[in-house]
Amino acid sequence: MKIRIGVLFGGKSTEHDISIISAVQAMQAIDREKYEVIPLYITKDNCFYTGEALFAIENFTDVPALLKKCTRVILVGEGESAGVYRFPPRAFGKAKIADLDVAFPIVHGTNVEDGVLSGFLEMLNLPYVGCDVTASALGMDKYAMKAVFRDNGIPVLDCKLFTTADYAAPEHIIETVEGEIAYPVIVKPVNLGSSIGISVAHDRAGLKRALDTAFSFAEVVLCERAITSLREINCSVLGDRFEAEASECEEPVKGDDFLTFEEKYMSGAKKTGGPSKGMASVRREIPANLTPARREEIRALAVKAFKALGCCGVARIDFMIDGEEDKVYLNEINTIPGSLAFYLWEPLGVKYPQLIDRMIALAWKRQRARRGRTYSFESSVLSGVKLGGAKGKKM
Repeated sequence: MKIRIGVLFGGKSTEHDISIISAVQAMQAIDREKYEVIPLYITKDNCFYTGEALFAIENFTDVPALLKKCTRVILVGEGESAGVYRFPPRAFGKAKIADLDVAFPIVHGTNVEDGVLSGFLEMLNLPYVGCDVTASALGMDKYAMKAVFRDNGIPVLDCKLFTTADYAAPEHIIETVEGEIAYPVIVKPVNLGSSIGISVAHDRAGLKRALDTAFSFAEVVLCERAITSLREINCSVLGDRFEAEASECEEPVKGDDFLTFEEKYMSGAKKTGGPSKGMASVRREIPANLTPARREEIRALAVKAFKALGCCGVARIDFMIDGEEDKVYLNEINTIPGSLAFYLWEPLGVKYPQLIDRMIALAWKRQRARRGRTYSFESSVLSGVKLGGAKGKKM
């Protein structure tokens, strides 16, 4: 009997469209001899839909028309599986559409990748691929992430954090940055991915524009030194906090300051004239042109960071090499990377379907471990409790 896998994607996120690309790529790669795939598209207002039309990327150019071909559903926990039910239910006919054995979230950004969706799946008691709530939340918060990495001896750049309350007096932010960081400075929303809202400022006017941009996307913004002699190196990790391995390294081809959203997701489309292939569209060097010692340094740091955060499944860790210092810094971790970073595993002989198999196996491993854990115990604490007041009487 095939394993029934629900692929969840979309969601209320600025990276909604990138999630669609990543998910459709993965659904095309999943071995249909082993798995029955149930697509579960989450709209930008957090409604769930399923249907055969969700397998074709071209259908997403007109989402309203697409949804008319699909069925709105809800998920209901049923032991260690979940049922997919029509919503609202019909007066007559079958309510249940499908059963799920395991969930495979392929989502990016806030409200989904940050632990919100993981928490929902935890409540359903449904096995799921990828990071748990804690690792997902830490992986999305660039400041908290840095704190964990720094505490584990992983090199990260120092930074300053500012909120919308600070933004009420932007001159104070500017003076702090100029006094403690200096130009050039990179300004980024603390909890977004795909380079959305990120700018590099080279002077006071540029910093003001960068703050305006970042605060338009988030309530909390991070400022840090921009490395002028910069090389960006990415490495993926597969496993869990107990055992993990690193992929090949890549060096994306970028513009002057950093890899932008357009360079990440649109460069391949512009070159070929076809649709974007997500992170697989990025122009890159694989393997990156690194010395053997530097390659192993980055791969070891990637695994260390992955385990320190308690990740599971596949993540992509992005590094920066400061050419002036000849030093490696960890920039950030992507707990559900674009295109699931499959292109970083192929050079090591791991094909995309095999990568998916291993991610699903890790989901089952975590679920087995949770079965043996104690989550409740017998207690008489409620037996003698009296809170006062008559039944039905307002307190």
